[in-house]
Amino acid sequence: MKKAKSTSQPLNLSTSQPLNLLTLKNMAYDENLAERIRQVLKQKRVLFTEKKMMGGLSFMVDDKMCVGLTSDKSNKRPRMMARVGEFVYESALKKEYASEMTFTGRPLKGFIFIDSLGLDMQKDLEEWIQICLDYNPLAKKSKKKKN
Repeated sequence: MKKAKSTSQPLNLSTSQPLNLLTLKNMAYDENLAERIRQVLKQKRVLFTEKKMMGGLSFMVDDKMCVGLTSDKSNKRPRMMARVGEFVYESALKKEYASEMTFTGRPLKGFIFIDSLGLDMQKDLEEWIQICLDYNPLAKKSKKKKN
């Protein structure tokens, strides 16, 4: 059996090109949604970097995680991690498709997941990203690990 080639090229899921099913199966995030987030951040003229972390892809603004992408391990659905901050955390959780962000079995205050169904409409994606950008100046930077 041939081993699937790994490629650093992102998949363009909006074209009719054939996709390697092994590559799709192993993707930890939705590349199409990642591209939509890139476009929103560029449109807003936000300087950002991308970092693979937490089994997905994080978009860093001022060296702080702003939004990220991963998939729900229970149903394999794509979802966005949103760093909304503690002030709007409770109201953000009341929105449709939002849920607590738990990695260790307990909620991480100030962070939520949004199921990709809640991001289908461009205005919804832009609204969530804006909430995260509004909080970003107040967010603390992660401590750098010493070598």
